[in-house]
Amino acid sequence: MEIRAAVQLPATREEVELHTADGLTLVGELATPVDRAPVATLVTLHPLPTAGGFMDSHILRKAAGRLPALAGVAVLRFNTRGTSSPRGTSEGEFGDGVTERADVAAAMAFVRERGLPRPWLVGWSFGTELALKHGWEHEVAGVILLSPPLHRTTPEELARWKDASVPVVALIPEHDDFLRPAEAVERFAAAPNVEVVPVEGAKHLWVGEQQTRRVLDEIVSRVAPEALPLPTTWPAG
Repeated sequence: MEIRAAVQLPATREEVELHTADGLTLVGELATPVDRAPVATLVTLHPLPTAGGFMDSHILRKAAGRLPALAGVAVLRFNTRGTSSPRGTSEGEFGDGVTERADVAAAMAFVRERGLPRPWLVGWSFGTELALKHGWEHEVAGVILLSPPLHRTTPEELARWKDASVPVVALIPEHDDFLRPAEAVERFAAAPNVEVVPVEGAKHLWVGEQQTRRVLDEIVSRVAPEALPLPTTWPAG
């Protein structure tokens, strides 16, 4: 079977709730490998909910559908405050990236409580703003930024990452709607240790199986490089 858009490979999938310091319950899902302990954990932060982003935004859904089986990676997805998906609606109201600080903290607390290993923040679009604004407060193994718009992250918040002791990787689509590679190099100069990776032919939404595979390959190359190359068929091999 070829691994394509709607394919969901074997994993242990658990509906979970995250509890924020300001009293909200956020809904989510944890996907873990069926036959082994995870080697790392992706804590995913979805695109802008006021523009249709949620925990099922396609790259995050496909990461959860494929990577537990293909790379031995756990994937935590959740709806930030006020966001709805088929899983349900998280309590609270959209906070424009500010009050979501508590959502990121709740996700990281969940990771610690479950003893999940080597958490990487993986933000997409608005989710990259949450990672950059609030991720520095937490012990993470690294940060992966997909299509960062750098709309809500202040220069001071970005500059905090210049002293980061963990990898920070920004995947910048060639045809992004908000931040393209040349400008990204300039903007991330405030944190020169951030690795800016231009992706030829890509757009902000990473549409199509080719772009999906490129993103997942880039994630796995950092998080679980021993799993590369990722199979394109299942059963693998």
